[in-house]
Amino acid sequence: MAGRADSTVLAGARVVLPTGTVENGRVIVEGARIAGSAPEDAPVVDLSGHWLVPGFVDMHNHGGGGASFTSGTVDEVLTGIHTHRKHGTTTLVASTVTGELDFLAQRAGILSELVEQGDLAGIHFEGPFISPCRKGAHSEDLLRHPDPAEVRKLMDAAHGTAKMFTLATELPGGIDSVRLLAEHGVIAAIGHTDATYEQTVEAIDAGATVATHLFNAMPPLAHRAPGPIAALLEDERVTVELINDGTHLHPAALELAYHHAGAARVALITDAMDAAGFGDGRYQLGPLAVEVKDGVARLVEGNSIAGSTLTLDTAFRRAVTIDRIPVEDVVQSISANPARLLGVYDRVGSLDPGKDADLVVLDADFTLKGVMRKGEWIVKPEAV
Repeated sequence: MAGRADSTVLAGARVVLPTGTVENGRVIVEGARIAGSAPEDAPVVDLSGHWLVPGFVDMHNHGGGGASFTSGTVDEVLTGIHTHRKHGTTTLVASTVTGELDFLAQRAGILSELVEQGDLAGIHFEGPFISPCRKGAHSEDLLRHPDPAEVRKLMDAAHGTAKMFTLATELPGGIDSVRLLAEHGVIAAIGHTDATYEQTVEAIDAGATVATHLFNAMPPLAHRAPGPIAALLEDERVTVELINDGTHLHPAALELAYHHAGAARVALITDAMDAAGFGDGRYQLGPLAVEVKDGVARLVEGNSIAGSTLTLDTAFRRAVTIDRIPVEDVVQSISANPARLLGVYDRVGSLDPGKDADLVVLDADFTLKGVMRKGEWIVKPEAV
């Protein structure tokens, strides 16, 4: 890994800013931050023929590099974090899966220390407060209703680092739990739910603001029973997560979400598990055995999709080259929107001066060529 340059000019790339793409643009890195100007003698890195975009922000990720955020040691969690950094994710939230409440509280304590150190951006609890009808790769024996007292227990165990809870808000205690989370500035996400359209509207009105991996683990859209999908897509207060790995969503479903929600309300996520950036084989997702074959993770018992092996550089490239989403819209969905939701847009999510020097270099085919985090190259472009 290369050392940090105190002042460097990255020049010649197509730079994607909140205001649009700048041809032959310049981004100035000074220490760990993006600067507005550079000394005359500052070294210049020629990135002609490349794209320069903000570092990716993943708000839903269970692990990678062979490591689980739910059960791994601190060193293993750090391995998972670094695996995703090499693929452009410079800001990452650790997601847990359903487990015993005391175990999740213990994990929250461990993960919260990594948040305090700056390695993670927060904790996302996916389960145990979800529907057995839409459990996906969660152990049904460990599921429970979203009791506000138990939600509060996990919030307290996270010492202020809990960023999001995924809830089946139609279950007893669901609406009260949403209100509790909203009052404390924690995202209430609707997911792994069997809710009706009307029940979903009630949860949004109570303060829910995110759809956990829209379309997946919820009733399908039907003309007489539109269910949660219609309610989540139509409401301007809701951001919808999408897993763009070619397995979880048909391209037409992704296009539908972008068309109805707009780029400003989409967050591209990985929902990655241990095998991301690691390879096929047998893994554990919480207490459940998972078989990864040809990059697709499925439960050994039941064959349900069990997270993904996705990294965000692949999600980015698919969105632009296969789904034909404009680059600026993809950048908004993969960096700015999740950064805003997590409350860190003042530091990351765009290439504005004063923010952390978190950026990704892509070639003309949108293949990752470089990653910088806080002014330090994680992946060094050949041109540097």
